[in-house]
Amino acid sequence: YLYLTADDYAKLEAREEGRVRSVITEPVTLESGEVRHRLLTIVGAADGLGVENLRGSGMIAGETARAYEDIFTVTLVTCRSVGIGAYLVRLGQRAIQNEGQPIILTGAPALNKVLGRDVYSSNLQLGGTQIMYKNGVSHLTAENDFSGICKIVRWLGFVPAVRGAALVPVAPALLGDPADRVIGYEPPAGPSDPRLFLAGAETDAGWLSGFFDRGSFVETLGGWARTVVTGRARLGGIPMGVIAVEARTVENVIPADPANPASEEQVLQEAGTVWYPNSAFKTAQAIQDFNSGEQLPLMIFANWRGFSGGQRDMFFEVLKYGAYIVDALTKYRQPVFVYIVPGGELRGGAWVVVDPTINADMMEMYADEKSRGGVLEPEGIVEIKFRKPQMLACMERLDPEVRDLRQALADPELAPEQKAAAKQRLDARERALLPVYTQLAVQFADLHDRAGRMAAKGVIRRELQWKNSRTFFYYRLRRRLAEEQLRKQMPGDRKMQDALFAQWFAESCEAGDYEDNRKVAQWLEDKEGGVATRMNEWKRAQEAERVAKQVADASDDALAAALQSLPAERREQLLADLSQQ
Repeated sequence: YLYLTADDYAKLEAREEGRVRSVITEPVTLESGEVRHRLLTIVGAADGLGVENLRGSGMIAGETARAYEDIFTVTLVTCRSVGIGAYLVRLGQRAIQNEGQPIILTGAPALNKVLGRDVYSSNLQLGGTQIMYKNGVSHLTAENDFSGICKIVRWLGFVPAVRGAALVPVAPALLGDPADRVIGYEPPAGPSDPRLFLAGAETDAGWLSGFFDRGSFVETLGGWARTVVTGRARLGGIPMGVIAVEARTVENVIPADPANPASEEQVLQEAGTVWYPNSAFKTAQAIQDFNSGEQLPLMIFANWRGFSGGQRDMFFEVLKYGAYIVDALTKYRQPVFVYIVPGGELRGGAWVVVDPTINADMMEMYADEKSRGGVLEPEGIVEIKFRKPQMLACMERLDPEVRDLRQALADPELAPEQKAAAKQRLDARERALLPVYTQLAVQFADLHDRAGRMAAKGVIRRELQWKNSRTFFYYRLRRRLAEEQLRKQMPGDRKMQDALFAQWFAESCEAGDYEDNRKVAQWLEDKEGGVATRMNEWKRAQEAERVAKQVADASDDALAAALQSLPAERREQLLADLSQQ
């Protein structure tokens, strides 16, 4: 055992002012009479030696996690981040990682000692950008510190100056891209790059403008779950969060683990317009980032046929990550627009997780006139609702030849040779008609999936044309943002607030249409008159009603005491005003 001699213990006691705090000992008396102080615990003379560091790290972790919910947090990884440093990068969620700087939990030499052999050659092999950018820990990568700072500054340009403040759009003179314009690029039928309709495309015929302002789209999390595209952009100068769908098939490469000799690199093919576990998680993560700290309105360009429900994906928790999307949307506190793009479709569970009833106060859904939406694709509906027996019955009802042949076969007096010939002709006729009736059934089912039916059933707000959708959403966004700023000044439920807005607009603009987003947005943004005047009048009326109720319920003594408590000048003015009523 380790011990202190009596002299050493006495010196330590004198140094620590009569009470030893740096060690915990017990006295041991030998047969020779010598007294030793056996060391039980070493506390240390100074802080910072062990578990107190871990407690400090835990405090930092907790503060970072809470800060992500409250403010804009971002981490620039300019050097090696190890252990709690790596966790802090993730707890702040938004991360920009410099090339050549790893994010790791344990260094390569320490892991090699644990494994008993040299497995990992460097820390970059464990946590370089080829790992952390591909798995979604790092949102962006940078070549150096200056590049990383530039990306942070650009990112900050999308965020409100203070929490809860109104978004500041870029001045029209600086835009260089008018908000009131048609969209030049239209997504083609079939798989294509969604970034082209978001940001625009340079073609042989010249520049074709996209949905957002030219040069404003910044993609993040681009290395992870590439069947979903996320980022930030500006619409008429107003910053927005963006989620779009990759319609092309992409490869998901899972590297081999050097620590496991039996492991091999896996290359998985992931089809477009389908949510996989990683892309569902990415969608939920992006929604959470836009909402927490950034407080951005959200634009979702929907084009999902559903979730991948195979055994592998079910094992890798696609169900859990799909539910995360709903969780994130229920907590969203800024306007959310879901737009089914031209040529796109939204079906089954994919519709469910972005349906506006999830957060009716904030979410709105629209569909392009060329889009589709439904439970199943038309071919699937036909397989279930209009199978071969139903088709044959339909042929008998509509086709005279089939009907005559069936009637002939039902005739008991028909000779066997004639019956066999009629049966052969009937089979041939049905085989010839079956592909035609299948196509007709598919087209009939497809007519149930059009945007017109969605609008008629009230599941979308309205049907849109792609080329004019930018202008529509620009004014709709301005209106919604102005309404939300007003709501923050008004107590009460949204139905009461909506009724007041409609009433005030009708009183201010007698010839105005309350469905005209442009006119309503301009009226809401008028700081000098219109809604501002009505709001002040309403606040005074509400305050007067509140005070009147308190006065009616108060006793005469209480009223007299309240009057006496007022400053003399205020009291005299109030009495003079009352005497004139």
